[in-house]
Amino acid sequence: MLVLSRQKDESIMIGDDVEITIVDVRGDKVRLGINAPRSITVHRKEIYLAIQKEKNENEHPAATPGNS
Repeated sequence: MLVLSRQKDESIMIGDDVEITIVDVRGDKVRLGINAPRSITVHRKEIYLAIQKEKNENEHPAATPGNS
């Protein structure tokens, strides 16, 4: 894992197309601005994991009890 120190209004680049800017820092919270092409989805991790779980459940439905 790469760890970087940034201050408010400073940015990092991911590849040529994704820019992440520190918008605000208050106490233990950091607000990020993300500029990325529309073809790249951006989600908070907990939302991403929920989407992946739902996809997996739809692709591999669990066997219903009593059905063989």
